[in-house]
Amino acid sequence: MSGHSKWANIKHKKERSDAKRGKIFTKIGRELTVAVKQGGADPETNSKLKDAIAKAKAANMPNDTIARGIKKASGMGSGENYDEMIYEGYGTSGVAVIIESMTDNKNRTAADIRHIFDKFGGNLGTSGCVSYMFDRKGVIIIEKKDGLDEDTVMMDALEAGADDVITEEEFFEILTTVGDFSTVREELENSGYEFLEAQLQMIPRTMVKLDEKHAATMEKLIDMLEDNDDVQNIYHNWES
Repeated sequence: MSGHSKWANIKHKKERSDAKRGKIFTKIGRELTVAVKQGGADPETNSKLKDAIAKAKAANMPNDTIARGIKKASGMGSGENYDEMIYEGYGTSGVAVIIESMTDNKNRTAADIRHIFDKFGGNLGTSGCVSYMFDRKGVIIIEKKDGLDEDTVMMDALEAGADDVITEEEFFEILTTVGDFSTVREELENSGYEFLEAQLQMIPRTMVKLDEKHAATMEKLIDMLEDNDDVQNIYHNWES
């Protein structure tokens, strides 16, 4: 769940998702729970839940698993509560890192994240220390497949309200404003498109390159953060 949506990161994410699908589903399940608690169990009137469902589907979470998660969350009292927390810091060689988490123990999560940063030569900073280097946008990734015409994808996305469509070697990256994300995603979904990824992300304005040694350390830092149960999403400006 890390970095900007370039193919190397997506493939890395997919490999990790295949190996640790249960953990990924658990994290998405938390997002469903928080969305239901904040806005109810009807995705038609709860845009946050609708977005969480779209993310779950993009991660290949089975529909019955999604339905069970929503049903469980809607029946909860005060037993299971998560706080949404954002942490900012610097990784290897000053790479900017933003971490979105959902936790039932803020002190534990903060201590765990600080320890990970320290372990790999980074440091956890204060709120706002790196977020100014990023823009929040809707990101939709569609894999290039036979029969998908570039001009058609671009036209459909722009007509749905997307800001930009970037064509890469193996995928299309569609960018939207935060406010237009849900509408664009729904329009494309209704048009029959399937997504590798569909969620709001923090997009870095500039990227940082690392040498092989520092890149290996940065990779370990990200992997350890992703293994933390409380971490939902990681964004950074490392050009991996």
